[in-house]
Amino acid sequence: MIKLLKEVARGKRGARDLTYDEALEAAEAILSLEATPAQIGAFFIAERIKLESVEELEAFVHVCRRNAVRAEPRGGIDCAGPYDGRKNSFYATFPASFLLAAAGLPVTLHGSASLPPKWGITLQDLIASAGVDPAGLTRDQSLRAAELSGVLYVSSEAWCPPLGRLRPIREELGMRTVLNTAEKLIDYGGSPYLAFGIYHNTVFDRLSRLLLKLGYRRAAIVQGSEGSEDLFIDRPTRVYLVENGEFRLQIVDPESYGIESPVPEKAWTPAEQLSVSEAVLRGEAEMAFTNQVLLNGAARLFLAERVGSIEEGLYTCKALLDNGSAYTAYLAWREAMLAGDAAAQQS
Repeated sequence: MIKLLKEVARGKRGARDLTYDEALEAAEAILSLEATPAQIGAFFIAERIKLESVEELEAFVHVCRRNAVRAEPRGGIDCAGPYDGRKNSFYATFPASFLLAAAGLPVTLHGSASLPPKWGITLQDLIASAGVDPAGLTRDQSLRAAELSGVLYVSSEAWCPPLGRLRPIREELGMRTVLNTAEKLIDYGGSPYLAFGIYHNTVFDRLSRLLLKLGYRRAAIVQGSEGSEDLFIDRPTRVYLVENGEFRLQIVDPESYGIESPVPEKAWTPAEQLSVSEAVLRGEAEMAFTNQVLLNGAARLFLAERVGSIEEGLYTCKALLDNGSAYTAYLAWREAMLAGDAAAQQS
């Protein structure tokens, strides 16, 4: 590990990118904790200063995947948002997932307790507000809920244990590391389609080349709300579509579909995120949140080749919301998750 550190930690001008094989060696040492905490922290900081190369990111993704339990391929879409959560925006991806499931598209969601640098509300917090105990959430419980509803939620540190073992180091550093990207690309559900959120447009090119290497059939890199995969509803969103060995920039503008909406200010808590999500699925939410869920559902149906256009996806999603199919999928998911909790407590 020391010889690899000497290459990446020579400073901004002297550091060099590791080859794929060298990065693989570093990733294996870090995820196995063969490297010391000091070496791991130094590597993470050096990479943060240097900026990770495509080959380095690819190596960390592959080692994370080798250390993770992954479900049988579900042929659906992976929604990969930031594990450091959100502070100021609505989790449209959560209710949108049940719209997609109602349309017959399997969905994989994944996350953990909050991480740096944002320390925001996470999907795990939202799910806990639904009464599900994250600490007691088993793989069988998640898989059963996915079978009944079409939505798989993965507790990443249970399915990829090295992430849990590295949490103390990441918390002490308090900054993003190479794992902030790699953990979102473990692909727990064997998904050919990916919606991947980013914060800065400067990483579009690098991540597009990474996703081409990882072999997704189609992927969307979304510069969304708080670095998430959620398209904005009050302004255009920059998206890179990655397919057929190429990537290209697209702008998704809600105004062009007649659904641009000003977003009400909210004091977001996990309970409020869940409340608004459920209201959307019941058809009782404020228009901005409903429209944002419809737009994100439509864009993901288009990404996954279930509809011919985002406009067609909007009609499809609106019908599934109006006839209660999406809410039914959510209730089936929640009931299965809660039933699993009850069974675990009895045993």
